[in-house]
Amino acid sequence: MTAGSPLADVSSITLEPRQAGIPGSISITCYEHDVPPFVEAELERLYAHIYSSLVQFRIYGGLNEQTNTYVVHEGEKVVTIFLFRIDGESVEVLNQSIWISNEDILRFARHIFSAYPSIKRIAFHAVRADALQLPYPHQRFNCTDDIVITLPSTAEEYLASLGKNTRRNIKRYMDRLKRSFPSFRYECHVKDEINEQQVREIIGFNRARMAGKNKVSTLDQLEEERIVQLVKACGLFGVATIDGRTCAGGIAYRCGDNYFLYVIAHDPAYDDYWIGILCCYLTICECIARGGKAFHFLWGRYEYKFTLGAVLRQLDRIIIYRSRLQFLLHARMALRIAFNGYMHKLKFGLLEKARRRDSFSARLLSDCFNHGRRLKRFADGLLQRRT
Repeated sequence: MTAGSPLADVSSITLEPRQAGIPGSISITCYEHDVPPFVEAELERLYAHIYSSLVQFRIYGGLNEQTNTYVVHEGEKVVTIFLFRIDGESVEVLNQSIWISNEDILRFARHIFSAYPSIKRIAFHAVRADALQLPYPHQRFNCTDDIVITLPSTAEEYLASLGKNTRRNIKRYMDRLKRSFPSFRYECHVKDEINEQQVREIIGFNRARMAGKNKVSTLDQLEEERIVQLVKACGLFGVATIDGRTCAGGIAYRCGDNYFLYVIAHDPAYDDYWIGILCCYLTICECIARGGKAFHFLWGRYEYKFTLGAVLRQLDRIIIYRSRLQFLLHARMALRIAFNGYMHKLKFGLLEKARRRDSFSARLLSDCFNHGRRLKRFADGLLQRRT
């Protein structure tokens, strides 16, 4: 077997009942321990999501000698690509935050269970899917979100789509900001045009905001370096300055015609001017001007995202077992997956109810869940050390 060549095993090069060589015929090919060069452009064409792109996989360590590529052709056209890794008895699909049809999932499961007799279960993480109709035992639980604005063709249409109060606040705070700080400027840069120091300043604002809440930002030094690499490769950076100093910014990535906001932060000295939301609004308008079709806020159910017109798309973790016997043999893992799924649903259900009542209850519940998560991690660590 040579790198870049399809698996020689007959089970890994298959044809569905439609005959090969005619339009509509389905063929499946797996590339073992390899990602062929054509995959990068095809992933962007098929899914147009940063969490199903080679550039993100490269920077975050998703590509290594254990990465395999599953490709489905319909006639001459590529219709499905999954990157996956084998870990013992499990297959973990790397593509995330994409929509997958029941047909895609069923075809992949049949192929994997046929080509790899030792595989007992298959896992998809953070995907959207149809109602599942599978001949295999499976679990499906919501695990995270992708909060999205479908972008209109013009910024004027976008502004008109927002609520009356939001439109009024955008105008009022923008006028107030410009009156108070005539030197206010907003600019947008892409890839190599992006000022790395300004990106790091925005990350610093995020850390300062989290520290002010007695929390530790997830944007540690390693994550900061990854952000810098990714934003230079496929980034769009909207930055606001006053007197030439960075005061707010949004770090986003582009994949296809879609944009993905990863960090939005501002200098707390300008809290009274709504500057973070204004910067976010201006960044969305810039994405529209550049032909963007969708603006993804990714996860985190913060009110400002919905204020700016986003809608919630829930993403699921799907586990497929080879047989009922394997489901029973892995009952402990299945129970843990179910517990995590139900806790996720409970958390956001209670937070949503509390948010409708008052923000204090929402904060209290959020703190309780955060403390519970930390205790669980601590307990898991103790158990691992004992074993």
